[in-house]
Amino acid sequence: MVSETDIEAAAEQRNDLPDADDVYDRNEEIPITELFDAVFVQSHTQFESFDELVAASPSNANSADELETVPHKAWDEFVAQTTDFEDEEALVMAARDHWVSKKLDLV
Repeated sequence: MVSETDIEAAAEQRNDLPDADDVYDRNEEIPITELFDAVFVQSHTQFESFDELVAASPSNANSADELETVPHKAWDEFVAQTTDFEDEEALVMAARDHWVSKKLDLV
């Protein structure tokens, strides 16, 4: 996975990066399973997909579409136990960096 610092360094070495508006529309919602793609999930958890990760959480959720039904504290604890991250915020920030790296073709 590419960290934010790595993204900045890689971007500085490229003179052919696309314009942000060509990569992402601010009004467009990024599907959660695109943000947490299989490559990211498999690299940082014991699960094959984000749906599988959510389904294994301490809740009745069976897929990423039902993530909002997982109690926040329980989700943070589950993330800390089953991923490379200490909590949801760290997980989300790393997934964001991964997504940006893919969009900019830095990985």
